[in-house]
Amino acid sequence: MTEFWLISAPGEKTCQQTWDTMMAATTRTNNLSTNHKFNIPDLKVGTLDVLVGLSDELAKLDSFVESVVKKVAQYMADVLEDSRDKVQENLLANGVDLVTYITRFQWDMAKYPIKQSLKNISEIIAKQVTQIDNDLKARASAYNNLKGNLQNLERKNAGSLLTRSLADIVKKEDFVLDSEYLITMLVVVPKLAYVDWQKTYETLAEMVVPRSSNLLFEDNDSGLFSVTLFLKAIDDFKHKARENKFTVRDFQYNEEEMKADKEEMTRLSTDKKKQFGPLVRWLKVNFTLRVFVESVLRYGLPVNFQAMLLQPSKKTMKKLREVLNDLYKHLDSSAAAIIDSAFDIPGLNLSQQEYYPYVYDKINCNLFDFKV
Repeated sequence: MTEFWLISAPGEKTCQQTWDTMMAATTRTNNLSTNHKFNIPDLKVGTLDVLVGLSDELAKLDSFVESVVKKVAQYMADVLEDSRDKVQENLLANGVDLVTYITRFQWDMAKYPIKQSLKNISEIIAKQVTQIDNDLKARASAYNNLKGNLQNLERKNAGSLLTRSLADIVKKEDFVLDSEYLITMLVVVPKLAYVDWQKTYETLAEMVVPRSSNLLFEDNDSGLFSVTLFLKAIDDFKHKARENKFTVRDFQYNEEEMKADKEEMTRLSTDKKKQFGPLVRWLKVNFTLRVFVESVLRYGLPVNFQAMLLQPSKKTMKKLREVLNDLYKHLDSSAAAIIDSAFDIPGLNLSQQEYYPYVYDKINCNLFDFKV
């Protein structure tokens, strides 16, 4: 299971006691979940009005960050041709897989100084994610154009020598390059006309270099021949070749252009790796803000609560929910009877209907349990 429940409960005599009580209820006797402490720094509380406003803003920001994370994950899957193994290998945050990152999450003090107000920190996240979203849209457009071009090339590669791309057939040594007077041309010759070609190519124009033709490649029907001639003879050579039913291919050898498409794909894949990690980090910082804000609003001041990350198994989810409800029902009698029936819906669902006596958020690390 890659679903986590991020909860918090008010401190008893100490926060460690809160942790011990939860561990005793969920793991030591019935093994309902794998649990981790979730460390939240000493953030600035601010005023009640600010906290209430932030509660709504952070819920909206969660949905936005979530949607961008999903898009980046799906985009990476597209770039890596939906190879699940490769996709999971590349869905990393700070160089580690998402489960490891979440269970060992540490606040980045340099990027998100805790001396700043909660509102400022949330605005930093919103600005950064908006920029990534805009970049993603631009890169997705460029990627789709590139993908279309590559698909066209692939179709051409599957065709005959008259239409297919020649980039993967010819080599640098097949051409006279950077000459002021000479040029190497490529001609498609039907197999039945090989003998005619060898007899006539030197006389198709006045300035063809003798014995300069070589067979470079052949398919079932034709062969691709190179031939070198003077630049001034190009038009005459093409005209005479057509009369003899030899097809001159318009092709100029350019090594850089031939590599460009593959290099661009590599760059896009690298960009996705660079983008995904920061997005997950922002998502986690935002979760931390929400847990802090909701806990202070729910449990009051002074700040005294323990945040905890629970990883249930699918079979134990219902029982774990019941145990947590019994454990914390004294915190909010109006919510004590609520056992949410939709907790097994895949995906990152932060529905306001999921209300419990304790602060709760759900995190799903399997970003391909849902469609983007």
